[in-house]
Amino acid sequence: MKYYFLSFLFVGAILVSAFGFRGSKSELPPLEVFPDMDHQAKIKYQAVSEFFADGRGARMPVKGTVPMGFEIPAKPAANGAKPARVAFSNGSSYYDTGKMGDFYGDGLPTEITGDSTVFNDAFIKRGEQRYAIHCAICHGASGNGKGVTSKYGILTAFNFQQPGNTNPANAAAYRADGAIYDAITNGKGLMGGYGGNITVRDRWAIVAYIRSLQLAAKESGVTLPLQ
Repeated sequence: MKYYFLSFLFVGAILVSAFGFRGSKSELPPLEVFPDMDHQAKIKYQAVSEFFADGRGARMPVKGTVPMGFEIPAKPAANGAKPARVAFSNGSSYYDTGKMGDFYGDGLPTEITGDSTVFNDAFIKRGEQRYAIHCAICHGASGNGKGVTSKYGILTAFNFQQPGNTNPANAAAYRADGAIYDAITNGKGLMGGYGGNITVRDRWAIVAYIRSLQLAAKESGVTLPLQ
């Protein structure tokens, strides 16, 4: 047993001598057993860099770019465009939350319907594109809840095409526009939120496209916009 304890003390002495006591001071660089990614070829913020001709590490934005998180104006400011607004939720209005007080609202917000440069066929087409990217995999191309994930038993997505889907009195099948918007933003059940991935306007475009899908399924002879 004494050799065991001696070996233990010997190993302990080596560790102490190698790493030192906690809080000890030294002008020597620390011993790094696992340096991980501490040392990288990078430029720190507001630091000088000899890599660029002007000696500045921070670079100027590319001409004409819009800061991340802002909508791209439909026309230049010189032609009367309004200042770029935040593209992601940034308020408590119906446009930003899908709610009117404590209740979900119905209908598209005036920020959409009141702007002729936004609310047009291209708006629905945009919703179709965003729906195909983010929603169809679970909810299906027609909104019937039979997307790719349903084939593997991953989850059962909401069926926007079930009977009564356009009747507000049918709580089991109907979802208000604001409720759909809120689910896109914050998620619901097994569905994660897309508030950080889809802009506010695109969320409402998806809502409008879902209504187009429901209308196309309900009314004979009605086809989706631009199809």
